[in-house]
Amino acid sequence: MPVISFANSKGGSGKTTSALLLACELANAKPVTIIDADPRHPITTWSALPGKPHNLTVVTNESEKTILDEIEIAAARDPFVIVDLEGTASRLTSYAISQSDFIIVPMKEQQQDAIAAIEIIKEIHRDMKAVRRSISYAVLFTQSKVVAKSRTARFVSSQFRKNPEVDVFETEINERDAFSAIFATGGSHRNLNPKEVNNLETAISNVEAFVAEVITKLKLVKHKEVKE
Repeated sequence: MPVISFANSKGGSGKTTSALLLACELANAKPVTIIDADPRHPITTWSALPGKPHNLTVVTNESEKTILDEIEIAAARDPFVIVDLEGTASRLTSYAISQSDFIIVPMKEQQQDAIAAIEIIKEIHRDMKAVRRSISYAVLFTQSKVVAKSRTARFVSSQFRKNPEVDVFETEINERDAFSAIFATGGSHRNLNPKEVNNLETAISNVEAFVAEVITKLKLVKHKEVKE
């Protein structure tokens, strides 16, 4: 079953939020495990709040010594495994990348995020050499403005989108009230009260588009593996 890791060496890249949104949306239809390998354990904290989807299992990573077993056990049990990696390059990150079918590299449209994304892409390629297999990955822009993007944001985005060597999600995770609210109230984006959260329907549509694109990319990965 596919193992999807979210990796970026810079904190505040939208990594945990996008990982949790994917996990919650997939859990509407299939059992999902999300492994919280961020030392701050934000997803573990979220899971203690009410409203966690019953199809979603949260595993709190203990250390780099346990991550491989945690991934293996989860992959044997559930159709989808999502790993929220720590915000720094480490042996744990390399271990998780080596076991992943697909890596999502979240980043804001900022130069510091771009530098960090490039570093994690280099790390992915080093890990490919170590395990002697191809590992698919794609950049995901997060916390993006729906309208009136700055020149810097447009420039950073274009540098990745115009690069034929880097796969980039067409969908962006926009800056939405709903996506921060779930960490305060618990539950998923679908459990929020539309009277208390701005533009909830639009936020849900944003997540649906993101998840649909993830599924499409996973199918392409599977097709590539069959051909090889």
